Amino acid sequence: MLRPAGLFGSKLDNAGAPDQADAVMPTSSPGAQIFIVLALAASLIAAPLVIYPGFMMKAMIFALFGCAFNLIAGYGRLVSFGHAMFLGSAGYVCGHAAKVWGLTPELAILTGTGTAALLGLVSGWLAIRRSGIYFAMVTLAFAQMVYFVALQAPFTGGENGLQGVPRGMLFGRIDLSNPVNLYVFVTVIFLGGFVLIMRLVDSPFGRVLRAISNHEARAQSLGFEIDHYKCVAFTLSAALAGLAGSTKAIVTQIASLTDAHWSMSGEVLLMTFLGGVGTLLGPVIGAFVVVAMQNYLAGLGQWVAVIHGLIFAVCVLAFRRGIVGEVAAWWRRRKPHGTGPAPSPVQAVSGK
Repeated sequence: MLRPAGLFGSKLDNAGAPDQADAVMPTSSPGAQIFIVLALAASLIAAPLVIYPGFMMKAMIFALFGCAFNLIAGYGRLVSFGHAMFLGSAGYVCGHAAKVWGLTPELAILTGTGTAALLGLVSGWLAIRRSGIYFAMVTLAFAQMVYFVALQAPFTGGENGLQGVPRGMLFGRIDLSNPVNLYVFVTVIFLGGFVLIMRLVDSPFGRVLRAISNHEARAQSLGFEIDHYKCVAFTLSAALAGLAGSTKAIVTQIASLTDAHWSMSGEVLLMTFLGGVGTLLGPVIGAFVVVAMQNYLAGLGQWVAVIHGLIFAVCVLAFRRGIVGEVAAWWRRRKPHGTGPAPSPVQAVSGK
């Protein structure tokens, strides 16, 4: 009656320790989650009053892409070098479905997202058999194959890209050629994806995923199928990245090779690690910072890439937790000692 989960707690409680995500936003507190979502929604709604809406839509799309990448890199410790293949392939399929097949925007986006999820399932099933740098190289190899298909396939437009993608009528009623409707549409998609990731991280699946990343051998000894959870997480990440790519194709009305190039995988890695890998808000902050640099430093030409590299090097050397992670660490240092969560019995015995 006193400890219904058993003397030593449940398997989920003992599988891993609290991580950076819990430090930034307590995932067990529904009130904190609602506050974060409402504050983020209010900020995005008010932003067009002072910031160019086109910049905001681009930043939100890349923020969703970063959150999708963070799902496996931050919570699953699976650093992919080929996540651009999901963004690019979904954009091409969505654009082709809207332009050639005449599908409505919501159906075209679902088609692109489903394609990315299927591609993620196949590539993830093969890639998770390796770990570390080998996993990264396998994902990069798959991304290069997708890039070659996008370059050579007749329906993609080659180096010119797939141009003239129609925005169409959402649900047959809402005209997305209207800037206000388009902005609200992108905002809803971003918030929906963010809430989905937030709930995934707080779910039993998310806790198992974090347990695997913190101590894979211990999680496996508790009976969890490691490869199964990794494959599901990789597929979900691919689907959300595909959602971002499909939305980008509708908003910009073009699907280009840039979205499938390996450098795009580097950009999302920069966004995630700059903002704070393993934190919910880190990829969002990182995406806005990187997109702002691309927009406002565009006059420097190729020097923007050099600046990106310098910032990434400084981030790795000086503040490895990222912007949000460093703020969370500073906030923890301000709290009195002894107020943190007590370790579980298994962690106390093992010394982890």
